[in-house]
Amino acid sequence: MSTMNIAKPKRRTVWDFIKQQPLGFIGLILILIMSIAAIFSPEVAPYHPEDVDFEASPALGGGQPSWDHLLGADAFGRDILSRLIYGARTALSIGFLSAFIGCTVGAIIGTTSAYFGGKIDLIIQRLIDLMLSFPIVVLAIVVIAVFPKTVVAGIDINVIIAIAIPFTPKVARVIRSQALTIVTLPYVDAAKSAGFSATRTIFRHILPNVTAPYLIMLTAFIGQAILLEASLSYLGLGVVEPTPSWGLMLSGVNSDYYRTAAWMIIYPGLAVSIAVFSFNLFGDSLRDWLDPKLKL
Repeated sequence: MSTMNIAKPKRRTVWDFIKQQPLGFIGLILILIMSIAAIFSPEVAPYHPEDVDFEASPALGGGQPSWDHLLGADAFGRDILSRLIYGARTALSIGFLSAFIGCTVGAIIGTTSAYFGGKIDLIIQRLIDLMLSFPIVVLAIVVIAVFPKTVVAGIDINVIIAIAIPFTPKVARVIRSQALTIVTLPYVDAAKSAGFSATRTIFRHILPNVTAPYLIMLTAFIGQAILLEASLSYLGLGVVEPTPSWGLMLSGVNSDYYRTAAWMIIYPGLAVSIAVFSFNLFGDSLRDWLDPKLKL
């Protein structure tokens, strides 16, 4: 009597990701470089971000890139390279926390909506439609205006909340579509028949099975959160001085020198662009690597 050997699915590793998604690996390397610069910014940056060199101020005819200031100095004579390095800490911390909170709350709302269905699902989906009808920047500005200002370590907590809230309905809509299939599977029915509570069923049997789309959206939304934080800071609604922020470096008095001291705008703009590009590149590659439908 012959026996049939059933091949086990091959376990995917980081090396498989590197071979299959080389562009995503490049994005990951850029993210790691920014993360290392943010974590070890006191050791990496040549100056403290608040140190002022009056002779390097463009108002006095200085500030050009030199050996003392490799990327030049801003309107106050502060080293741009140092503020870019310290600004990576602000951008990544706000970007990750905002994306994590928004994606996590959205995933819980999406699975809850799919699990209960009926009127609860209908009400939740209409609220999501209402939130999606507002532009992201407008919704963020409303949140900042409504909640009282709370600053911790130079970062306004309202900025994190304001960026997280617009992400929530988008994640909830995607996760719900995935969870609608999962709630019809036998093991979910078995959990209900065994008398498990809705909370236990959602967190133990449904949420773990939507991990792949959750991770993909989390990665992609970190880049969007960095861009949104820079936009809010540029408008004067985000991080406040003297906290180093790429958005702040693009705003304020720097705009008065865009003809005579273009380096004050070019380098922060490049930093934002590279950060967003890296996370988008990594997120798209992660989606292609994790989604089995795209491998057919």
